[in-house]
Amino acid sequence: MARSIIGGLVGSGVSGNQFRVSDPSSEQRIRLQEITDLNAFDNNADCIAGCDIVVMAVKPQVMEEALSSVDSLLKAQKPLLISIAAGILIKDITRWIGEPTPIVRVMPNTPALVNCGVSGLFANQLTDEQHKSTAQAIMQAVGPVVWVDRESDIDTVTGISGSGPAYFFKLMEIMMDAAQTHGLNPEAARTLVLQTALGAARLANESDVEPGELRRQVTSPKGTTEAAINTMENEGIDHTVKAGIQAAIDRSEELARILGDG
Repeated sequence: MARSIIGGLVGSGVSGNQFRVSDPSSEQRIRLQEITDLNAFDNNADCIAGCDIVVMAVKPQVMEEALSSVDSLLKAQKPLLISIAAGILIKDITRWIGEPTPIVRVMPNTPALVNCGVSGLFANQLTDEQHKSTAQAIMQAVGPVVWVDRESDIDTVTGISGSGPAYFFKLMEIMMDAAQTHGLNPEAARTLVLQTALGAARLANESDVEPGELRRQVTSPKGTTEAAINTMENEGIDHTVKAGIQAAIDRSEELARILGDG
């Protein structure tokens, strides 16, 4: 995700000398330097010294260790801290630093890799309008952003858009399999399914009409689409999708308890 954000910012005209990155892996540092001419470090302290903005793009399981390695610098500098670690609550980040600091939690998703992501953002009370504007500008480099009013809403963002690409990938997978079962070759199945998904998403995004109405517009009475939709609804597609989203939200809440202070 850090690679995607840096690539998006560079693509929008931000100079590479404004970035510093830290990664214990020399291979990862080299990969990041391939994007632009930036300073890469093998330790967090040297990386964030003097920085106004710190983005913690780490796995949730190592967030406590990563913050503890620079807690004195964070206390002294009080930078804007942007966390994209899933399931890590602001209260736990604050506890691990040892002092309140401006924090914005972000839940992006994997289409950020191709600058088509979407991110949910929540800011704590220590963030001012400039902090929020900065966080928004950074994440907009890889797609639109949505601000939420409560930190718990980040769990819903996780269930909808954070995990959401996998839901659509699953539907694509099912449709490709059905196409091949009914005689199409894999290449034809892939082209038909992916272009249909892309076209439907673009049509919905560029239209003033809600998806439900778009669906009704292409569902002719007693036609093929109506037969398909009726069957899917009778088989419980609405319940299945909503139950899956609820499971993702529940797991996000559970991870926050496991990874935090319980």
